Formats: sequence, C-alpha cells, structure tokens
Amino acid sequence: MAFFVLAACGGADSPQPPEPPVYDMTGFAGGADVSWLTQMEKEGCKFYNRNGAGTECMTLLRDLGMNAIRLRVWVNPADGWCNKSDVLVKAWRARNLNMRLMIDFHYSDTWADPGKQTKPAAWATLDFEALKNVVATHTKDVLTALKDNGITPEWVQTGNETGDGMLWEDGRASKNMKNYAELNNAAYNAVKEVFPDAKVIVHVQNGNDNSLFRWLFDGLKNNGGKWDVIGMSLYPGVNNWQSMNGQCLSNMNDMIGRYGSEVMICEVGMPWDAAETCKAFLSDLMAKAKTVPDGKCLGLFYWEPEGYVNWSGYTLSAFDNTGRPTVALDAFK
Repeated sequence: MAFFVLAACGGADSPQPPEPPVYDMTGFAGGADVSWLTQMEKEGCKFYNRNGAGTECMTLLRDLGMNAIRLRVWVNPADGWCNKSDVLVKAWRARNLNMRLMIDFHYSDTWADPGKQTKPAAWATLDFEALKNVVATHTKDVLTALKDNGITPEWVQTGNETGDGMLWEDGRASKNMKNYAELNNAAYNAVKEVFPDAKVIVHVQNGNDNSLFRWLFDGLKNNGGKWDVIGMSLYPGVNNWQSMNGQCLSNMNDMIGRYGSEVMICEVGMPWDAAETCKAFLSDLMAKAKTVPDGKCLGLFYWEPEGYVNWSGYTLSAFDNTGRPTVALDAFK
C-alpha cells in the first residue's frame, strides 16, 4: 500500500516519505472528522478562507485552530470512499500537516450508528469465531498500512456509536453483551498489536445520557470488555445546548469516577445557519471539558464541518454554501 499512497500524493516516482514529524501528543485535541473530503474534492468542491482565498481544507481547519483529524473506515464500500486506500490518502495529508489522528472503524460497508450496525456483506454468513477473527484481521490490515507509511494514529475507535453494540445481530449488546465484548476485544487487541501506544475508544451516542453509558460500560466491564477512552457524541438543538452541555459534563465526570477511564467528545454538530449559537455551544462545551480533573477529557471533534449543505444535504456542518467556514469554528482558536 505504500506505493498507492505515494502515487496518490505525488506520483509513482515521488521520493520515499520523510521521517514522521514529531507529534504533540499532549494537551487538548480540537479537531474534525473530514472523511467526505476526498469525495468532495473529486466532485469539484472548493474551500476558501474568510477572505475568499482558495485553501486546502485540512490546512484551513488547522489555520482555524484545529490540531487533529478523525477519519472513518468502511470495509467494502460500494463507491470506494472511506475504504483503506482512501483513508490512507487523507491520513497522509493530515500527517504532513503535523495533525494528530483518530481512526474510526465502523465494521460495516456503510454507516454504522445507533439505528444500524450492519455487517459487511463479505462477513454476513461467518460464524461467531470467524467473525471475531475477521474483525481482528481487518483492523490490523488498515492499521499496518498506516504504519508502513509512517502514519501513527493517536486514537482508534473500535466501532462507531455502539450504544447497542455492533455487527448485528451477533454483537447486539441488548441481546448478547458477552458477544459484543468479545468482538470489541478482538478489535482492541488488534489495535494494540500494531500500535501499542494508541488509545482505544469505545464510542457511544447521546453523551448527555448517563443511564445509557452506565448500562453499556457496566455490561462491557462485567464481560471482560477492554477500552482506554470512553467516547461520546453530542448533537444539541439551538434551544437546549446549555442543559445538554451540563449533562454531558456530569456524564464525563461520572465515567471517570466509575471506570477510571479518560473521555473524549468524538462528534458534535449544530445547524450551520445557527453559527453564532454553535460557536457559543462549542466554546462552552470545550471550557467545560477542560474543567474535567487531571485533563482526562482528551478533546473534541466536529463531525464533517466541511460538508456544506449544497453538496451533502447535511445541515449540521460548519461551512456555508460558498465553501467558507462559519464563525462557529472560531471556537477552536
């Protein structure tokens, strides 16, 4: 895979990659999931700074104060976006900007979230032992490709918004928590085999819902489940963000006290056309996160801020329809 990345980033005759830059692995991570980026570029999308100057998107986000990038991985997506090769291209770019990196395994060919955790088509008929094995193999395959190209993720998610487990029905937590724990551990152990120092995140939706988190993580703990960081999503409305931020902070502190874990806000978003309110929401949530004792809230990531509505139909981005960032992202400065 090293050849592919070099070819994608500069041609088959490009020189070997330089030594990896020295990453700042300390301090609060402020970042974004930009997994749509290569697809948007292929389809002609452009990005501009506030002055209207065309700017590469990751560079623009870095200039706005972000220091980290999050990238999702699908197993065999129909259109190829977010497969191993596509992730490598984006991760290479983040690396060369000296940005910290999170890899988010969905363990699906498409979106995995609270409403669906569909097995990849190629895994659909596997028995449970084979399913655990292929989870480990896929995880190691993607991470080894990164390692071979001098790219070191700081965090790795073993599943995406797995509040009811993953790889349904085998790994649906509400039906078989033990199975979910075993699938999660297969992924956890695979991460550590390739990157022993990477922090493994179990990521759950609704970061304000303490009862959901206690149920899921008690279940994992009671079944030998492994994790390093408890990840959260938080998507408030324009009228309830203050209360949800407070509930999220309480939940973070409870997770730290109950399990001794670090925590991370892996996804946030708010309507793009409520930019001033979104800036207030983000500023308040980051300030609250930084009050967590001993720096145990590791950071906050905006989900697909660059995916503006005219291209994606996604209304919770943080760019306007001219390809410029809204004031919401000033919270990261």
